[in-house]
Amino acid sequence: MRRTGRTLVAVALAGAVAAGTTGWVSAGAQTPVTGPPPGTAAWRADGTAGRPLPDPAAAPHEVARFFAGLSAAERERLVRRHPLVVGNLDGAPPALRYEANRIAVRAAADPRFAALAGPGRQILAFDPRGRGQVAEVFGDLERAAQVSVLVAGSDNDAASHDAARAPHTGPRGMARALRAAAGADTAVIAWTGYTTPVGVGPDAAGGRLAEAGAARLVRFVRGLDAVGAPDPALFCHSYGSVVCGLAAHGTDARDVVVAGSPGMRAGTVSGLGTRARVWAALGPSDWISAVPHVEFAGLGHGADPAGAAFGARRVPAARAEGHDGYFAPGTDSLGAFARIAAGDVR
Repeated sequence: MRRTGRTLVAVALAGAVAAGTTGWVSAGAQTPVTGPPPGTAAWRADGTAGRPLPDPAAAPHEVARFFAGLSAAERERLVRRHPLVVGNLDGAPPALRYEANRIAVRAAADPRFAALAGPGRQILAFDPRGRGQVAEVFGDLERAAQVSVLVAGSDNDAASHDAARAPHTGPRGMARALRAAAGADTAVIAWTGYTTPVGVGPDAAGGRLAEAGAARLVRFVRGLDAVGAPDPALFCHSYGSVVCGLAAHGTDARDVVVAGSPGMRAGTVSGLGTRARVWAALGPSDWISAVPHVEFAGLGHGADPAGAAFGARRVPAARAEGHDGYFAPGTDSLGAFARIAAGDVR
C-alpha cells in the first residue's frame, strides 16, 4: 500500500508539472551544449600540418595516433592556432590539453572563468559556451596507477567551478577530497562536461540533459583509454548518477559509484548493461530519499540504486550529512570511496 501511495503521489506531481508549468519550462529549461568545440571550422580548414587534421568527432584512438605522429613543434603550433579544439580533443595528450586550455581561458577574457588559468591548474576540458563546461585533473593523470572521474550533478558549470563552498562539496571539492583520501598514486578528474539542470524543476526530473551528458561522458572516458589511462572508477553524485546510468554500458569503467542518487534510469544493476561493479551510498539525512523512485511521462529516474532490489553494493554512509556530505573527511562514505578509487576492494 505504501508503494502504491508513493507511485500515485509521483504521478500526481508529474501531471501537475506537465499540465501547469509550461511557462516555467520555457523560461528555465537549459539548452544542452553538444557537438564539436568552438573553432572547429577553422581546424577543419587548416592545412598547415601537411596532412588532414583529425575531425573532432573522430574516435579518440584515431586522435591519439595522429598526435603520436607529430613533432613537438607541430603539436605546439596546433595548440597555439586552435586552443579550444585541442583543449577539448579527447585522445590528445593531457599535457597538451592543459596548455591549450590555459590559452583558451585567457583568450575568453571572461571573469567567470579567469581562475581556471591559474598556476598549476590542470584543465583537461574547457568550453565557454553557455554556462561553461570544465574538467580538472588532480594528480598525475599520465602516471597514476588508478583514475577516477567525479561526475557532477545539478547546478554545476565552469562559472561555478571555483565558487566558495564547503571544502568537500561541489565537483572540485569532492574530487580533491577523494584524491587526498585515496593517495598519491591516484588521479581524480572533476568532470562537469555537460549542461547540468539548474534548480529543482522539469530539467532535474527529466532525462533530456542526462542523455546529452551521457554521450559526452562516454566519449570522455574513451579519450582516457586512448591516452593509456587505467580503466576509471566513476563517482556520480546526484543528477550525475542519472548521466552515469545512461553512459555505463558505453564505457570501460571498472566501478560505478553513485551517491545521493535520484535513480539511474534502470530497474536493476543488470539493466545498466555494464560489467563494472556498481555501488550506491545514501545517507540518513539526504533529502533525495524523499524523492519518489518512479518514472512517469518522462519524469522521474526509476528505481532507487540504494534499495536492495536494485542489486548494487551498498556503501556505508551513516556519517554523511545531508545531500552534499558524502565526501567529508572522516565519513565512512569517503573512506569506502577512497578504497574503491585506490583499487583496494574486490
